[in-house]
Amino acid sequence: MDSSSSSNSAPAFLPFCSPSIDDSDIAAVVETLRSGWITTGPRCGELEQAICDRTGAGSAVVVSSATAAMHLVLTALGIGPGDEVITPSMTWVSTPNMIHLMGATPVFVDVDRDTLLVSAESIEAAITARTKAIIPVHYAGVPCDLDSLRAVAKKHGIPLIEDAAHAIGTRYRSMEIGQSGHAIFSLHPIKNITTGEGGILVSDDPSLADEARRLRFHGLAAEAWDRDQQGRSPQVEVQSPGYKYNLPDMNATLGLTQLKRLDEFIERRTAIAKRYLEELADVPGVEPLAIPEWDHLHAWHLFVVRVDEAEAGVCRERFMSSLKEMGIGTGIHFRATHTHRWYRENGVVAPGGLENSTWNSERICSIPFFPNMTDSDVDRVLEGIRSTCPAMTKGGST
Repeated sequence: MDSSSSSNSAPAFLPFCSPSIDDSDIAAVVETLRSGWITTGPRCGELEQAICDRTGAGSAVVVSSATAAMHLVLTALGIGPGDEVITPSMTWVSTPNMIHLMGATPVFVDVDRDTLLVSAESIEAAITARTKAIIPVHYAGVPCDLDSLRAVAKKHGIPLIEDAAHAIGTRYRSMEIGQSGHAIFSLHPIKNITTGEGGILVSDDPSLADEARRLRFHGLAAEAWDRDQQGRSPQVEVQSPGYKYNLPDMNATLGLTQLKRLDEFIERRTAIAKRYLEELADVPGVEPLAIPEWDHLHAWHLFVVRVDEAEAGVCRERFMSSLKEMGIGTGIHFRATHTHRWYRENGVVAPGGLENSTWNSERICSIPFFPNMTDSDVDRVLEGIRSTCPAMTKGGST
């Protein structure tokens, strides 16, 4: 019997996301727990090497979160007061927050209405003499048009930091995200693979990676685990003040086993996305994100729809609450940063306005989407959406 249903009770609640943990993950973590070394150690080094092997990156630095990775790379690049950093408002607030906490100013640019990706044109229009970094977002598992973004960054001599929190396993043309430049992956539980909490900075600049590695553990020249000796030499000194962003080995172990199944996860996500795209095509006012034309491999981190009340006959809030009443979870990824209270009250820098970001922020909704979903789970979501939309139940398409 399908675990999501029962003849004697209501179906179990279906979350919008759930990590795909199996016995191999659990066994590996248990082995690490029994090893006697559970904080940052050899497993972190193995995960870094596995990420380099997978992506082709020159260096990888595993840390406690993607937000920590963003802090480290901004610090390593010397971002500070008086500087500007260009990024979309349609992103998780951690990036703009960190820019502000560095003393710099986030300069928000609008996104394409249907892909939620930034363009090289919007980025270039926002560049000033104070611009010190550009942070595009590979949204929901699809890459930005990197050729054009890199051309603009190179033309103006500005570092490009790819927010690839959604994009581990994504490819742009024939190149895996992270192969060149600087990119940041998230390993949060809702991401395509997880370490529980965690993030990874990848870079083709060895000096930047070395600086990030020092900064993640108090600025010491060596960490708790030294490849030549277990423990820390008393001669190790602080090279520059740093932070406490190291990842425990028990988390890294989970990442190693998850990484082995990344392609399997993406394959299942792709199959679910195909069904959603096909069967939502005739549901008025429930519009999935568009897929860009450039050659890429979509990692399908999220499945996002926009609920347009004028066409669907239901507002987003009612759409979400109705599905919840049916035991179906949803989420919002993301409310645009410029609409949050602090940013509203403190003003935003947004050359050209943020019309598309605002429009999407009011309508986007993430529906259930994770590899362990069964076909009947997908049916249940589709049936729930159809029954929620008055346009479908009042003589609309069936």
